[in-house]
Amino acid sequence: MPTTHPNPHAIAGMITRLNDPHYSRWAAQLRATGGCRQPIHMRGRVLHVDRATGRLLHSYTTAAEPDGVLRLPCKTRRTSRCPACAEVYRADTYQLIRAGLVGGKGVPASVTAHPCLFVTLTAPSFGAVHTRREQNGKTLPCHARRDAETCPHGRVMSCTARHGADESCLGEPLCPDCYDYTGSVLFNALAPQLWKYVTDALRRRVAKTAGLTLRELREQVTISFAKVAEYQRRGVVHFHAVVRLDGPDGPTSLPPAWATAEMLTHAVQHAAQAVTVTIPATDDEPARVLRWGRQLDIREIAMDGELSDQAVAGYIAKYATKAAECVGTLDRRINPLDDLEAFNLRDHPRRLIAECMRLGELDELADLRLAQWAHMLGFRGHFSTRSRHYSTTMGSIRDERRDFARTEEIATGRLPLFDEDTVLVIASWEYAGKGFSVGDALLVSALTGIPLAAPPDFGGDTDEPA
Repeated sequence: MPTTHPNPHAIAGMITRLNDPHYSRWAAQLRATGGCRQPIHMRGRVLHVDRATGRLLHSYTTAAEPDGVLRLPCKTRRTSRCPACAEVYRADTYQLIRAGLVGGKGVPASVTAHPCLFVTLTAPSFGAVHTRREQNGKTLPCHARRDAETCPHGRVMSCTARHGADESCLGEPLCPDCYDYTGSVLFNALAPQLWKYVTDALRRRVAKTAGLTLRELREQVTISFAKVAEYQRRGVVHFHAVVRLDGPDGPTSLPPAWATAEMLTHAVQHAAQAVTVTIPATDDEPARVLRWGRQLDIREIAMDGELSDQAVAGYIAKYATKAAECVGTLDRRINPLDDLEAFNLRDHPRRLIAECMRLGELDELADLRLAQWAHMLGFRGHFSTRSRHYSTTMGSIRDERRDFARTEEIATGRLPLFDEDTVLVIASWEYAGKGFSVGDALLVSALTGIPLAAPPDFGGDTDEPA
């Protein structure tokens, strides 16, 4: 294999950084970001002024920092972009989900007595795809058919291979020309709406079962939930959700005796099967009725059962940091004018993206913004959501971490101890870039062993952020 040599400009930039008298402070900034791959550069200052006397108590400016900027973590949730920041997001999501199951973060421990289910809603079939099936620890043939049909495009709709867990063909259709790419893209785009319909139908079903109106139901029961979206390898999303029954005041109050896990299970089953989304016909596409797939998994969460709070919280948190990478698509927006062949994509994700672009040009589907979300294969919803009363919020968890860091800085003397009522804080910040210069990228890669992206133009100022 040919040997790849670093660009001379990158090597020069790395040597310059190592010999910089401010190298220790630069390294400290990187450690403070937690190993962020694409730190945000901010330029500005902060002043602490006594409100009564006008005396300057403390000041900070980035002028004395390396390159005149302060580097902060990017805080992305995507593992594909920054594993370090995504791990923080995963941990926060874990705490949020688990607090709604066992208490903590403002949720009482008595919440463990509330009926609670782990629900998985899947997508319907859009065509046969290569899959890995197991039974009793033994890998089964993919799609073994004794009398397999031949599709209109001349392909035998059968596969006798026993696929490995990491084979690239998993999720790809047996016949790409038969696969319903339009339906797959539209389902992704409307999955958030289907989920909303499920939550609405669930409340109506619970009220009907209890012989109550919706208004009367709100006076006795609150239905709380937290959900996350997961991509299957075929390129469609399905949802994992925690659904919990609370009293009228949320997790602080017990639900009535009639609100049981069994009753909630039947209500979820009915809601998932009842809801649909209709897409009217256009000049180019027939009308479609989209619904959830036939596979519906509902299991009760019990502290002493097979499905524990830790298992559920860990499972949901894991998928909160992922997107469509398993399908082989991109993790950044795609310009409609870009040539998809230049991205070196496999045929299946390329066709899904191309279908997003095609449907995005239809005026009747403009509200779905399919072209803008082509890199997500049409899905434009939030990956992780929660109802108002489920537990704490991500903002509250981040505030706790920020307050902890501030307390530590005061204890070490890096910040003054002051009363917010008597001290005026004047801050001025501006965005100054993102990522690493080519020299810094080479140095960080050498220090950590993690290859980092650098700007394609290796000329010019080596301090220009990537």
